[in-house]
Amino acid sequence: MNVEIIAVGSELLLGQIANTNAKYISSQLSELGINVYYHTVVGDNSARLVEAIQIAEQRADLIIFSGGLGPTKDDLTKETIAKHLNRELIMDDMALQAIEQFFNKQNRVMTENNRKQALVLEGCDVLTNHHGMAPGMLLKEGKQLYMLLPGPPKELEPMFQFEAKPKLAALLHDGGVITSHVLRFYGIGEAELEVRVQHILDAQTNPTVAPLASDGEVTLRITAKANNEQQAYILIEDKKREILDIVGDYHYGDNDDSLASKLVEMLLENKLTIAAAESLTAGLFQSELAEISGVSSVLEGGVVTYSEQAKTMQLGISAQLINRYSVVSSECASEMALKVREKLGTDIGVGLTGVAGPGSHYDQPAGTVWIGLAIGNNPPVTHRLQLSGARNTNRLRAVKFTCSYLMRELAKLGYKK
Repeated sequence: MNVEIIAVGSELLLGQIANTNAKYISSQLSELGINVYYHTVVGDNSARLVEAIQIAEQRADLIIFSGGLGPTKDDLTKETIAKHLNRELIMDDMALQAIEQFFNKQNRVMTENNRKQALVLEGCDVLTNHHGMAPGMLLKEGKQLYMLLPGPPKELEPMFQFEAKPKLAALLHDGGVITSHVLRFYGIGEAELEVRVQHILDAQTNPTVAPLASDGEVTLRITAKANNEQQAYILIEDKKREILDIVGDYHYGDNDDSLASKLVEMLLENKLTIAAAESLTAGLFQSELAEISGVSSVLEGGVVTYSEQAKTMQLGISAQLINRYSVVSSECASEMALKVREKLGTDIGVGLTGVAGPGSHYDQPAGTVWIGLAIGNNPPVTHRLQLSGARNTNRLRAVKFTCSYLMRELAKLGYKK
């Protein structure tokens, strides 16, 4: 099955919002083994939408629309498709009831145009909207399928996951299942990882293995087709072991894990507290940790010491050390980690210093980063990075490398992973 995704909305063309829906739908379809060959964006214009539909019908088995199902005049997706396919729009009583209940709960008067959201294409399978008003639709017309989804991601994503995806899986696989598992790697580039597992990629049948790079990380998605979940799980586990035998040193987590979440998990497991002194990252390391539930049990706090004066006054780093080695140095990163651990009384201290870019500093090129790690009474450890991205990309990658290096150092010292 080949797919084209058509996003409807002038705000997308004007650059007011990003087309994250197409990205999400594509990632979900890849788990089903469905090919997405085209992404199209059309403004709120019926004639141009019809033109886009006619083109898509020549090259796609399934056309997925996002947006244009709302109550206003510029929400014209289903009206345009109904006219194009010569289908009536009929009232879906359950959808109308849900819309009326929403307004009653809000103690608001429902305007007449909101009834429009409960209209669906005659003969379609209705996709219930549990997080909004407008229902989605799945319609078969001849050899083609048409799927209509709401535009807001908070409505589209759960609708696709729990309403649309199971229907597509049933259509494709006669009741079988498709299950995916994501392996997450850090500290290895996409090209190197792909070379190491190339023989697996070349020989793949079922399960399939697909690499993907994002924000300095690399993932491998393993997708298995089977008669049931248990059989799919066995296929995935066998392939996972084969991959990790080769590149397991860089593997840090699975599925929705992040480097920050795995680090917090490790700190919680070992009852370790942490504090950070940050220069180029300016609090970003602590911010990433703070997104994880339960972090308050391990993160004591930290300081942002961006200037030399702040490093001296807040941390007590000697001016002599800075004059001798500069703030962008192994010695400064090490001292930052030691001092912040001492001041906050934690098990672990982290020091981050460097040159985010775009210019150089103290004759150190942009992208130079020093990470200091002080763990218990062990001698501090430092790591040097030479990054080559844009300023904020370098800052984010420095944080991720810090999480990765810290987990490795803790593992070396015998802490539970």
